Amino acid sequence: GVFSSDEVIRKRLLIDGDGAGDDRRINLLVKSFIKWCNSGSQEEGYFQYQRMLSTLSQCEFSMGKTLLVYDMNLREMENYEKIYKDIENSIAAAHEKISECKKQILQAKRIRKNRQEYDALAKVIQHHPDRHETLKQLEALGKELQHLSHIKENVEDKLELRRKQFHVLLSTIHELQQTLENDEKLSEAEESQETQMETETKQ
Repeated sequence: GVFSSDEVIRKRLLIDGDGAGDDRRINLLVKSFIKWCNSGSQEEGYFQYQRMLSTLSQCEFSMGKTLLVYDMNLREMENYEKIYKDIENSIAAAHEKISECKKQILQAKRIRKNRQEYDALAKVIQHHPDRHETLKQLEALGKELQHLSHIKENVEDKLELRRKQFHVLLSTIHELQQTLENDEKLSEAEESQETQMETETKQ
């Protein structure tokens, strides 16, 4: 069948390798060898022999060039691997440095927070009296509390006395009320007797 142009190009690339014309040289070498085998005269055979040597030299040169390119590519790959490892090490070092910087930032934030708390506490302490002054105030308050305690005891004693006096007063009032009620009953009884005696006298 007929090959498409893409297939032809693909086959030539596969045969040609790096595209340096090796397939053409090999074809030329084969043709020269066939002509050399079929050459009639010695001059023509010598010419084909020189042509084959020339083609072989070109093939060797192309092969040497390919080997050099291959070695260069190997060295480039090794160089790229080294660069890649260096980059990886640099990235790892950068990550460690970032982690260390984060720790330092956290520590700095804690120190700043502690300083702010210390400053606020110092301001609060400055607004309060010192220990000596506080002890004097506590002593004065203790004396005042003791004085108030005595006053409370006196007031409680007075209240107890007044309670007893009020109890006596209530008892006296109760007795007086009872006496008045008895006197009133006695008076009513006497009036009732007088009324009865008057009634009997009139009869």
